[in-house]
Amino acid sequence: MRSRLKNYISDIVLLLRSVPSPIVTLFVLSVVLMNLLANKTIYQRGFFAVDGGIVVSWLSFLCMDIITKRFGARAATQVSIFALAVNLLAVGIFAVVSIIPTETDYSAFNSIFGGSWFIVLSSSLAFLASAIVNNVSNAAIGDLFKDNPDSRAAYCTRSYVSTFIGQFVDNFVFASLVFMVFAPIYWGGFSWTLPQCITCSLIGAFLELFMEVIFSPIGYNVCRRWQRENVGGAYLQGHAA
Repeated sequence: MRSRLKNYISDIVLLLRSVPSPIVTLFVLSVVLMNLLANKTIYQRGFFAVDGGIVVSWLSFLCMDIITKRFGARAATQVSIFALAVNLLAVGIFAVVSIIPTETDYSAFNSIFGGSWFIVLSSSLAFLASAIVNNVSNAAIGDLFKDNPDSRAAYCTRSYVSTFIGQFVDNFVFASLVFMVFAPIYWGGFSWTLPQCITCSLIGAFLELFMEVIFSPIGYNVCRRWQRENVGGAYLQGHAA
């Protein structure tokens, strides 16, 4: 058991050394920012709402798609878990700072950075579920393009389909937990129905897919450059990409 854990940790360390630091940095930053920006609602009408997290959510999925293409679904999921762990660390630090008493009124600051535990729990579970679904579906779709797996059509197809599915899972898990499970308890009986959660999740997934389509050329060019430069060669020697 200890040997397996040691090998797993060594594998993670090698992976984080192999994936270029700018991608890991942008990925982790986007996950942390999503958690903060989600506190602001950009648009709301009826049960449909778009929060500030949509501004950077596409970046998280773009990074996952790039990592999956080069290193595989397992590696992308491991980096996703690392990003989630850093986000939870940041949330913990924010929570500690928000409860420190001060003479000046920082209630607005505290409400944003303190957050609610069930919001953090819901967003964490939603991100983890969507990351696994996105990475696995991305790799599976990529396997269908055996004749030309590195073509632009292959990259776009696997990225667009997996992003839409992953974003829907993210939105649906979050909306279901917050508005169907916790909101009736902590928000005075306010809740959404299942059809409302599904509709909101679909609309949000389409909006986030649109962002992915705009920025996908960047991901494709990054993947091509990584392949030419044999980025992560040491890791890939012992792992199937």
